[in-house]
Parts: sequence; structure tokens; C-alpha cells
Amino acid sequence: MTTKIVYFVVDGRNEQTEFRGNDDTEDMRETFRAAAEAGPNDILKLYNTRGNLINISPALAENTPDTRYKLEVVASHCTVSHLGFDMNSLEQRLQRLEKRVFVDNGDIPSIVHDMKEKVEDFKEKLEGVEHLSWLGLFKDISSGTSLQPFWDKQKSLKKSEQHNRRVFEKFMKMSQVQMTDEVRDYLRKPTFDNWQWDDSEMLILLRQMYIDLGFVTKFNIEMPVLHQWLYEIYKNYNQVPFHNFKHCFMVAQMMYGLTWLIDLPSMLDDVDILTLITSAICHDLDHPGYNNAYQINARTELALRYNDISPLENHHCAEGFKILEKKQCNILRNLPRDEYRRVREGMIKCILATDMAKHNEILHSFKSIVPAFDFKDKEHRSVLLMILIKVADISNEVRPMEVAEPWLDCLLQEFFNQSDLEKLEGLPVAPFMDRDKVTKPSSQVGFIKFVLLPLFEALGSLFPKVEPEIIEPVRKALEYYTEMQKALEEEKKKKESTHGLTKQNGITPAQVSKGKVQT
Repeated sequence: MTTKIVYFVVDGRNEQTEFRGNDDTEDMRETFRAAAEAGPNDILKLYNTRGNLINISPALAENTPDTRYKLEVVASHCTVSHLGFDMNSLEQRLQRLEKRVFVDNGDIPSIVHDMKEKVEDFKEKLEGVEHLSWLGLFKDISSGTSLQPFWDKQKSLKKSEQHNRRVFEKFMKMSQVQMTDEVRDYLRKPTFDNWQWDDSEMLILLRQMYIDLGFVTKFNIEMPVLHQWLYEIYKNYNQVPFHNFKHCFMVAQMMYGLTWLIDLPSMLDDVDILTLITSAICHDLDHPGYNNAYQINARTELALRYNDISPLENHHCAEGFKILEKKQCNILRNLPRDEYRRVREGMIKCILATDMAKHNEILHSFKSIVPAFDFKDKEHRSVLLMILIKVADISNEVRPMEVAEPWLDCLLQEFFNQSDLEKLEGLPVAPFMDRDKVTKPSSQVGFIKFVLLPLFEALGSLFPKVEPEIIEPVRKALEYYTEMQKALEEEKKKKESTHGLTKQNGITPAQVSKGKVQT
């Protein structure tokens, strides 16, 4: 089992601890609590070398003795400088008041009980959301990627109920805190780094999209219903290497970023934008980690149910509307009938458009109407919505390399899992998914050149402002993987040349590698 050493300082003492790969957040907090000799009601805060609050969670990065974290126990001495008041003093005053009222009246008024509950609730929030500043949801967004791909730690397709409950409880605690303007602005950028955020935090960020786009007020979405819908969406994404909840979030975030970058509200109406964001969130629900080709070749239940026609996309869409059928999750329940019909029709078209088998057909349709594009034309808008969700769905290469490359690792792992199974079952194996034939650069160069760039450049022909933010990063990614491919090919030729020489002269490769023979 993998372990990591974490160095920190508490009360001026240098400490270190070892965490196992299966330690959860509570295990880590208890370890830090013991090191700090903190009580069960005390609140822990962990700071990095820049003085920024960071999460105590399994995502905590391993460090060195020179980059020790700083651990503080703040609940036992919450001073004015921390909170604007003294928590201990408040509790003591409340206790004195309680005793005095009881002595004078022989009973405790309900207002005192209410005050005690509020203080306890406040302390619970402090403990449960240690990464929140007093200004709201805070992240050190300058620190770069902090999480690595997580698929190698997953053991089951479905998340456990215990895990889901913990995520929901944390989500509910954070939902009562205002998000900082810095985070809200960062959420609108295509460079957004998902690896910094855990599942509960991503649920909060998705909620913020609906708030900042005005959906909550415009479509009369009750907040408890929005919370329950987001949680149900989260539960119905599987623990597969790539097509998981984090991918759902990334697609929704890119769609949200495009909405602000292009200024879609000035060209499309609110129903169209609601359709886009909601489609992005639902577009891969219950993905099993094996693509349509596998579903069809293996004659799975999904392939039989949908007659081999986009079985996965049909399933994702059906799952999305199945969730919306639950009254407590139906964020569309207050829409007028005609608006609901528009959203449903639009979501079906958008989600089905993410089937790459339809890529060329949709792209050709869009290119043909761009020269005379009319935002008032229903069909033109419909094709645009499909193009936008396609761009968002395959937009990882738009992001900085340190964000995008881990996603490629996840995708290749999912491909390799499928091709391994296909080999075992005697089914056809796509070359781009075969671990014996594909490399990182070989998987990306053709995809970027023949799929991503034509799609993104087509969008740029209608919206030139996406050029620096969306298209240029993809061109740079193509250069990066092209250079990587050239380096691998040169290395391969060098090895083949060395092998040919050694075979001809009876010299072992080890002699060449150790410099005993000149080539």
C-alpha cells in the first residue's frame, strides 16, 4: 500500500506523520488532532508555506522538511484577530446567562436554547469547512495542479452510500457560505484547474453557475431542489477513469466559460443557455467506462435497448430525465410547459450530439450555415448548441498542460481497460485503444489535427474572440505532442540501429549501452 510522509510544525514543534493510501479525511484530521494535542471540539487549520489555508484531505500533497505545513488549533483560542470576537468568551457568557435565568425563574427560556444551538452549529461549520475563509469559499488558485488522477485507487464502479453521505454533508455545510469574487472570476476562465477541488467543492461551483447566470430567479428554482438535483447527478456518475463526475464538471465549467467568453446571453435566450449548462452536467451520466463500439460488439443491454444507435448517449440522456422526474430533484418543475418542452428537446439534441460518430455530420452542417448564420433561426441555433457542447466535451487540450495531461492519462487508462477486456472476450480492438500500439503523442497528434482544430476553428469563424483563449492553446498542444512524437521516433530509430549493429557483430546491447563499443 502506498504511503506519503507529511512534514508540519505545530506550537513551534517540528513533526512528521505517515499517511496510508486508504486514509480518508477523518483519519487524517484525527492524526493531526493527536499531534496538536487538540480536543474533539477544537478546530484545526492547515497553512502552506505561502500562508494560505489548504484542505486536510487525502489530496494533501507530500512535502519536505523545508516546506513544512503550519498546523494551528484555532478553536481553543479564537481571538478577535481571527473572528472579530472571542468564541470562548461568548460561550462563557452564554453559560452564565443560562445559570442566572434558571436561578431567577426556575426554567430556561427557549431563546437561550436557540442561542446555544446557533453557537454549536457555528462551531460545527468551523470544523467541517476548514478550507473556507471568512470572505467565503477560498482556494490558493495560484498554486497549480494539486491533485493527480485518482482512477488507480478506485475499486468499484459505484460510490458507497457512506462516501456519498459525507460528500452531501460537506456540500450542505459549504452551501451556507458565500463564494469569493476571486473564485467566481476564476470559474469563468478556460484555464480552470479541476485538480484543486474535491467533489463537494465542485458541487458548490456548479451551484454557483446557476446562481450567477440568474437561473435560480429566472426559472424559479428552489435552492433545496437545486441541491438535491446536483447531489443526485453526483451519485449517478460512476468511478471510471475518465467519464466520471470530474469530467462532467469540467465539461460544464468549459460551457460556463464559453458562455461568458462569447457573451452568449447577448445572442441566445435564457432557455438556450439553461439547456447548454444542464446538458453538459448530464451528458455522461452512468457511463460504464466502455464506449459505443464495445456496447454494440458485446451486444450489451444498452445496445439492445437502443438498437445500436448511440446507446451510451441515449442512456445518459434518459438517466438525466429520470432524475428530473423525481419531484425533489426537478429543477425544471416551475417552467411553463412550452419552455420545458424546449429544454427537453434541446437537451436530447445536445447530449446525442456528443456521440463522436456524428461529429463530421454536425460539423459539416455548422460550417455550411456560418456564412449566413442567423441567431433568430431555430435550426441555426440548434446546430450552434450542438457545436458548443461538442467543443466543451473535448476541450481538455484548451487548458494548461499541467491540467490537460493528467486527463489524457485518465483517458488512456479507460481505453486500455476496454481493449484488455475486448482481447479477453475476442472482440474487435480499436488500434487507438490498444496499450500495445498507442502512445501519448500518437493518441493526440491525429486527434488534435483532424478533430479538435477543425471543430474549434469552425467555432472561431463565428466567434473570433475565442481565438486566443480556445484555439491557440490547442495549436500549442499540437506542437507539444508533435515534438514528443518526433523524440520517440528518433529514440526508436536509435534503438533499432543499435540492435542491428549488435546483431551483425555479435555484440550485446549491454556492451553498447555501457560505452564499451563505439557505434
